[in-house]
Amino acid sequence: MPTLNVPARPDGTPAALPAEVPDQGFPCRSCGAPLRFSVVDLGLSPPCQNVVRPDQLGEGETFYPLHAFVCHECALVQIDAVVPPEAIFEGEYAYFSSYSDSWVAHARRYVDDVAERFRLGPESLMVEIASNDGYLLQHAVARGIPCLGIEPAANVADAARQRGVPTRVAFFGQEEAERMRAEGIVADVIAANNVLAHTPHLNSFVAGLAVLLAERGVATVEFPHLVELIDGNQFDTIYHEHFSYFSFTAAERVFARHGLVLFDVETLPTHGGSLRLYARHASDASKPVTDRARQLAAREQAWGVDDLATYAAFAERVRAAKRGLLDFLIDARRRGRTVVGYGAPGKGNTLLNACGIRTDLVDYTVDRNPYKQGTWTPGARLPVYDPSRIAETRPDYVLILPWNLRDEIAAQMSHVREWGGQFVVPIPSVEVF
Repeated sequence: MPTLNVPARPDGTPAALPAEVPDQGFPCRSCGAPLRFSVVDLGLSPPCQNVVRPDQLGEGETFYPLHAFVCHECALVQIDAVVPPEAIFEGEYAYFSSYSDSWVAHARRYVDDVAERFRLGPESLMVEIASNDGYLLQHAVARGIPCLGIEPAANVADAARQRGVPTRVAFFGQEEAERMRAEGIVADVIAANNVLAHTPHLNSFVAGLAVLLAERGVATVEFPHLVELIDGNQFDTIYHEHFSYFSFTAAERVFARHGLVLFDVETLPTHGGSLRLYARHASDASKPVTDRARQLAAREQAWGVDDLATYAAFAERVRAAKRGLLDFLIDARRRGRTVVGYGAPGKGNTLLNACGIRTDLVDYTVDRNPYKQGTWTPGARLPVYDPSRIAETRPDYVLILPWNLRDEIAAQMSHVREWGGQFVVPIPSVEVF
């Protein structure tokens, strides 16, 4: 493993380093090296996918540190697993993928593409890890491809079964994969969309992919691209559910450790800029490494994925974005303008809590998910209503918290313009449109 280097400025002096921190007491979850360098400290927040129900309004909430570090040995950016994953995902979970039309369409395209590329049919098996409410595998069912979802949240798994998607309630890792393999379950395609970042047990998860994958099978993994996160100032995508933040380089290193080769990659517009990796067993020579994979690895080296200086300026850009949003909201209030939110996503809750935004600056938010309506957001305690509330109150500004869906939401809520209302997105900096 390479040790991240510190490039020199043109005058020969060392470039800036991210802040070096005292021993945090936890090792890198990829390579085991001690974590020494801070990327960004967002203070204290409650778990962002929690909801506060009416009978909980008089109760306290537990806030946890939200601090990202970069490993100087393998370039994995990560937070400490201070919130047990069982506390986030087991039992009732508030995120249902099917409430985003664009995400369901993205999943349908994925199933169509892999079914054609890898010739999936009635004799194949597609497995999705963190299959949520069946938003993706419902398209496999429609094509007649046998499938199985693995989902730790029981309430969400029930929603998937109601769509006809067989679903196993479990946390995925090496032990679960070995149990499945012992039951005769072997996957021709494994889909793992936006879940790799969610596991604190990274090596167990990737080892599990290797165990479950057929000899000539393909595992696809999607996650927000670290390069886009930093370049786009997407600090609100750092939250307790996301234990790791991947570059292609960092992912390639952990997959190689478990005998898996990243033979292809696609760049995607989802979640502010994501990667879709294609992995195979190292012994499978039928799928050569593509030029796209080689070129992305080279681009990341040119960007500075292995240079500590790359991470140094991010924290200040985050502070500037927070100040800019607060300046806008305070000025709007001073001018007598009303501001409400749209959406109650995890990233929105990170943003609200990191910036200290409460109902003195944003009156309420809305969400299409009935599970969240009639609740309050964690920490910030904004009331969450049905989207029809916006037409009733006619606010001056609608702050789009899931800014990655800005076009979809602006189209759904186009009637806001009838009374002169405007939309606002907070990332990478405040934009009114």
